[in-house]
Amino acid sequence: MINILIADDHKMFVDGIESILRLEPDMKVVGRCYDGSSVEEAVIRLKADILLLDVNLPGMNGIEVCKKLSTTAKHVKIIAISMFNEESYVTEILSNGASGYILKNTGREELIKAIKTVDSGLSYFSEEVKHTIMKGLMKNNEKKEQKSKFFPKVSKREKEVLALIIDEHTTQEIASKLYISLKTVESHRSSLLNKLNVRNSAGLVRVAMENNLLAE
Repeated sequence: MINILIADDHKMFVDGIESILRLEPDMKVVGRCYDGSSVEEAVIRLKADILLLDVNLPGMNGIEVCKKLSTTAKHVKIIAISMFNEESYVTEILSNGASGYILKNTGREELIKAIKTVDSGLSYFSEEVKHTIMKGLMKNNEKKEQKSKFFPKVSKREKEVLALIIDEHTTQEIASKLYISLKTVESHRSSLLNKLNVRNSAGLVRVAMENNLLAE
């Protein structure tokens, strides 16, 4: 038997889900919550296996509920339910522990399939949500490709010089630490200014931080 807790602030919507699940012999609605602050206690007390969680709950939203349950009730599997098919909602709640994301226009068959799929240990997303996730992945890949295509290559030695500039070392100190001449340090510094299209050391620091240059 799959014990299901429904958390949504619209009573009519909850009534509809419960009437659907009541017909399933291997599923049982063990409770309902109308605000986010009551979900944690209900999940633990009612030993829910699946939590159908509205993203926009009053008191504590679905993302906050997910964060809390990820440490206090790791056993429960969460399916987010929302009217919104937006990348920010989807990625945020998935990154905080939800195993699925379905839209509120989901039909009976898909709801049952989502619950059974997530209960088995897999993830489930409405078709529209899958498209949103894929678009997000493609957009992120394009950003990475654009960065690798258009962002200038910084050599290992230039990164060493850059790190010392960020640490506020003088040209003389950099030359001593790297065992190179003053002229070579100035050459690397000039190259960095040109590559990163900045005018001074402050610009180098800003671009290095914005692009996480020293972690690459």
